Amino acid sequence: MTVVFKLRGVVVAAVLLLAAVHAVQAGPDLGNWRVDAAGDGQVTASLYATNKLITGNGALGYSPVLTLACRSDGEPRWSEWLQLNDAVSASRKITMSVMVDGSSKFDESWSVGPRGKLLVREGDDGIKRLVSASRLLLSWRFGLLSGRGEADFDLAGLPEAIGQIAASCNTDPP
Repeated sequence: MTVVFKLRGVVVAAVLLLAAVHAVQAGPDLGNWRVDAAGDGQVTASLYATNKLITGNGALGYSPVLTLACRSDGEPRWSEWLQLNDAVSASRKITMSVMVDGSSKFDESWSVGPRGKLLVREGDDGIKRLVSASRLLLSWRFGLLSGRGEADFDLAGLPEAIGQIAASCNTDPP
């Protein structure tokens, strides 16, 4: 009798495990993207770079974070950010070199955010170019004498992440 109850418990546990695995697989595959909704009507999808940058003191490394954001009300509706641990020396604008899927590099102007640790580009045109891309390489100068930073992103799951944040913002994807 005890063996029957133990087997029944094992079967129930196996069924629950399979249901949980199926539920996880049923959602869209977002790759390494993390989607969050803030209370202010903003929805974001964030991704860590595949490479590491060495901090200013050289002791530790970190991966910059690319965030795509949608605001359900207000303008601009879409924006992209690059979060850094070390500040850039620019105060308002910075030139970012961009390469999508190994194409030729081109330059864009990004705004410098608080304390120089956030680089921001407003509008949906930057996000549009990424929808069908698989890799993004961003590079910038930290300062006149302090060298360049570079962040490499594997964009797997991006179309699904953009679709999810657009649905949460009640808007069309770019």
